[in-house]
Amino acid sequence: MPANLQSSATHGQALELHARGVQIYVCTESPATPGKFEWTFSAPEAALFDASGTLVGKHFSGPTWQSLDGSTVVAAVTARHDAPAASDIPWLLLEARKHSGGGVFGSVSAIQRVATQAGKAPAEGCDREHPGSMARVPYQAIYRIYSTM
Repeated sequence: MPANLQSSATHGQALELHARGVQIYVCTESPATPGKFEWTFSAPEAALFDASGTLVGKHFSGPTWQSLDGSTVVAAVTARHDAPAASDIPWLLLEARKHSGGGVFGSVSAIQRVATQAGKAPAEGCDREHPGSMARVPYQAIYRIYSTM
């Protein structure tokens, strides 16, 4: 595990969830280079499964994780590290910012996204003829969910 993605020693791993879904990108004009178009990340959309393969929740914009018990956590990226394979989205460390409900995600303090597979924006298809077009790129990842000990 890269050093910058290590969770605080005061956090204990509560869950490990497997995500399968898509990373959603939208074709937009580059704010830095007017006239140039690029894929911009919009949101994740994934189902979350426990180790036995049982559906336990979903992951969507915010970024938000929601359990089937109704609890949610919204988190913000605090560190990132390139995945080992160039075709995979980065590994992340996220800090919880907001909770709702007292269930599974009610006490989350941090989340790691690791072992990513695929999910990067397409290399083609975004240009001045396609502004606003959307790409839904399949991905998989492991989300390690931490709570304060």
